[in-house]
Amino acid sequence: MRIWRIALTPLLVPALVAAPAVPVSAAVQRKVLVEYRRQGGFAGFDDRVVVYGNGCLRLSRRTGPTVDKCLTGKEERRLRAALKGLRIGRSQPPPQGADFLKYTLVHKGHRASRYTLPKSWQPVVKQLDAAMTKYWAPD
Repeated sequence: MRIWRIALTPLLVPALVAAPAVPVSAAVQRKVLVEYRRQGGFAGFDDRVVVYGNGCLRLSRRTGPTVDKCLTGKEERRLRAALKGLRIGRSQPPPQGADFLKYTLVHKGHRASRYTLPKSWQPVVKQLDAAMTKYWAPD
């Protein structure tokens, strides 16, 4: 048994070194295009949508499994068009009271949380809420 390990080691080491550490498709997938979270409210939402550069997304809710799906070409084009008009701006302080929804967007290195949706956020949030509704149901 030891002889086989010694004999095979010189053959396997170059193959392991030559193999790429991360496939290109995985690197592209992990580049986040936009991240959206909706939290709070009377129902206790904790929804998260992460859309990657390749048009695929990861959906998660407070309950249930995490779901990985891909947007259609049309959905991806609409989202990218909405993102062109997005202005993240500054976070809004939490309002007094309870049961408010907190919306958080992350795009191009900017992050902000709001309790009322600015006009430039509305098309993006609409697209991401629609994706959550359409794709979250597990197969």
